[in-house]
Amino acid sequence: MAPTPPGQHPGTPGPAPGPAPAGLIWTRPPKEKRERPTREAIVAAATDLADTHGLDAVSIRRIAAALQTRPMDLYGHFARKDELIDLMADQAAAGAVLDELPRHWRDALAAIAHALRAVCLAHPWIVTAAGRQALIGPNVIRHVEQSLQATAALGLDWTTRLAIWRAVDSYTMGHAHLSPGRDHSDGTTADDPGWRAAAGAYLQDLAGSGDFPNLAAFGAAGLLHGDYDELTFETGLNWLLTGIAADAQATARATPCRPKFPGVSPGPCSPGDT
Repeated sequence: MAPTPPGQHPGTPGPAPGPAPAGLIWTRPPKEKRERPTREAIVAAATDLADTHGLDAVSIRRIAAALQTRPMDLYGHFARKDELIDLMADQAAAGAVLDELPRHWRDALAAIAHALRAVCLAHPWIVTAAGRQALIGPNVIRHVEQSLQATAALGLDWTTRLAIWRAVDSYTMGHAHLSPGRDHSDGTTADDPGWRAAAGAYLQDLAGSGDFPNLAAFGAAGLLHGDYDELTFETGLNWLLTGIAADAQATARATPCRPKFPGVSPGPCSPGDT
């Protein structure tokens, strides 16, 4: 499933024709390419700022400076700052859209989770954006569609499938958000060598006090770096998918399956039967 460029409507070859209607940024076509700066250039410059300094560093004035243009040249593209953030997040979300969905539901959800985690680690601000406003751009919706398609063969109701999508996304984005040193916002200390040395010594003192035996056995310094990030993500994702599988199996046992051949009585379904 190919990602959708900024401003293009899903299922159409390009921006919507005709005059720009009022309403959502997704229903308004970008200005003509000959106008500078273009919507794509603005989104790229804003994304670079957010990746380097955090989402709060994104401002019309700073974007204009990066593009060597006047702030007034940008105001014609967006009615509000949250529209720019919508476009930034949707462009980043293109990385979470798989070219091809694995056939088995568990492999598909795992692949989706890994792709989404990569996006969140590359653009930590996207988790903040998702907490501030509803992200409903074309690439976000394509990601949701793939997540729902992954569980289509499980025979679960829509509410359960929506809950699975939310559970996998919430776990993935939350894990990425808590990864040490991933937030590059101005003023963060995780990458400051002086702070890390002082924090490491402080944690070692706590571990040596005798009050935290489990922390001492594990190694206090392990709380400060990401050496265990991949391991804990894989372990937690496996637990989550195993729980989904167990729930799907329990639902299948309680739900009679439609007979596959005339005259055969229905029996219990297996996950994947429809």
